[in-house]
Amino acid sequence: MRAAKSAAAIRAKAMVILIAAALLQGCASNLTKQQIGTASGAVIGGVLGSALTGGSTFGTVGGAAVGGVIGNDIGREQERQRRHR
Repeated sequence: MRAAKSAAAIRAKAMVILIAAALLQGCASNLTKQQIGTASGAVIGGVLGSALTGGSTFGTVGGAAVGGVIGNDIGREQERQRRHR
């Protein structure tokens, strides 16, 4: 049982690292605050989701999705405020 949890935790962490690496591929271009917020939120949400669910894949992916949506909203609001200055 413990080995299965360890394997799930390793898979979840590997998934977060792969997602982060894929998102960083786009950093060579000029990203908007909304794009940066989405990527940052997804990574942070994935890590938190993994930690809160003991490394479950569902928790990691769910956390990344929720974090990405929240980060997208925050980044969009930051862009809107910058344009209205």
